Amino acid sequence: MPGFSDLNLRPELLKAILELGYTEPTPIQVQAIPLVLAGTDVLGGAQTGTGKTAGFGLPLLQRLLPHANASASPARHPVRALVLTPTRELAAQVEESLRGYAKYTGLRTTVIFGGMNMDPQTDALRRGIEVLVATPGRLLDHVQQKTLNLSQVEVLVLDEADRMLDMGFIPDVTRIIKLLPTKRQTLLFSATLTEDIRKLSDSFLNHAVMVQVARKNAAADSVKHAAIPVAREKKRELLSYLVQTRDLKQVLVFTATRLGANRLAYQLNRDGVHATAIHGDKSQPERLIALNDFKEGKVRVLVATDVAARGLDIEDLPHVINFDLPNSPEDYVHRIGRTGRAGASGEAISLVSPEERERLEEIEKTIRVSIPREMIPGFGMDSRSVSSLIPHAPHGESRRERGGDALSGSRRERPRDRDRPRSAPAQGARRAAAPADPIFLEPYRPAASQTPAMATALSDHPAARPAGKRAVQVAALLGGLRLKAK
Repeated sequence: MPGFSDLNLRPELLKAILELGYTEPTPIQVQAIPLVLAGTDVLGGAQTGTGKTAGFGLPLLQRLLPHANASASPARHPVRALVLTPTRELAAQVEESLRGYAKYTGLRTTVIFGGMNMDPQTDALRRGIEVLVATPGRLLDHVQQKTLNLSQVEVLVLDEADRMLDMGFIPDVTRIIKLLPTKRQTLLFSATLTEDIRKLSDSFLNHAVMVQVARKNAAADSVKHAAIPVAREKKRELLSYLVQTRDLKQVLVFTATRLGANRLAYQLNRDGVHATAIHGDKSQPERLIALNDFKEGKVRVLVATDVAARGLDIEDLPHVINFDLPNSPEDYVHRIGRTGRAGASGEAISLVSPEERERLEEIEKTIRVSIPREMIPGFGMDSRSVSSLIPHAPHGESRRERGGDALSGSRRERPRDRDRPRSAPAQGARRAAAPADPIFLEPYRPAASQTPAMATALSDHPAARPAGKRAVQVAALLGGLRLKAK
């Protein structure tokens, strides 16, 4: 494996990455850096955490070095490189890395994304910068307000292009590309190289060279996988049990919905586990505070939706837990890519209910890994539900023959048990779960006091007329009819 000094990088860049602790290039960097330096369009595929930001960032900065200058005039610092990312967190991370690489070059960088005041971003653009990292929507906002000129862009980078495709950003990206010079270098990097991404690269790239350092949709070898069967209603209890009994210090937990993330964080805090949530409904300052607290160890569990599956760069994150399995197998790769980064070891645990069996099988097919099942007694799974989560046996081998191996210690269901009609459960055997608030158990009681307006309205109501005439309700829809007296 060659070193960074063997990749023809300039001393200014080598000095900066040495200070950042970079010692040896990763496979994606070894393959991509010479191609980008040569001006070739590149289609790059690599798992998250393999160093692809440096793979395009270092040669990109080297190509712009002839334009570096110390002039205070904004005209001497036009935007010459544009990096588009799908999420705010990823944009901030990429710009921070590029700024570190460019420390001794004289090149200026900045980042713009939504959820923040545009004025500081406008001021930075007007002062002049060579490298701009942006999300598509906010970039178009600046273009519309004429605070940004893209006519001198020489290099375009589409980072996490598959995520941009999933999030519906491609029409915005197409509009942005029409604003750029036709003669430019285009680099497209993605964690997964699907057929849609290949079609996208055909429309945006020119004679691109493909660089792929791992098979399609592969998970990092340094990540240990586990699937724990659990009843859906017991998931929160199991998660709290795992965090506390295994003394997990830093855990990133993924849920399917924003409401679910908020609810889970609230319940974990009630269980004594310090947690916070991050998702798209939170403002950008709230998201940054939650992420910083998690990185600094002030928060033990960060509950996130898939908005956090890309762009979170947490050093040595040991654990990722899928509270809900993702709808797309590729999203599983992105989620667990937050751990096991840069060769470090990590653990990815999935809490799997019987309803999610098909999703689990699709994930195993996609990553080509049989995920071991781990049994934890006492969390609401009967033998039939457990057996449904055992991987399908190969052709010619029955599930009963391999069930004991897949789940050691679990009871096998005998054929006569399956054929025998099941009797109804004894009365009282099932105990209903207690509602979250005892107020739901109390009958309705009218308010003890009434406002004057309420008293007047009630006195006029036919039901308040003196005794002697019986009131009969003939029809009342939406309170539109009064009671008639017979």
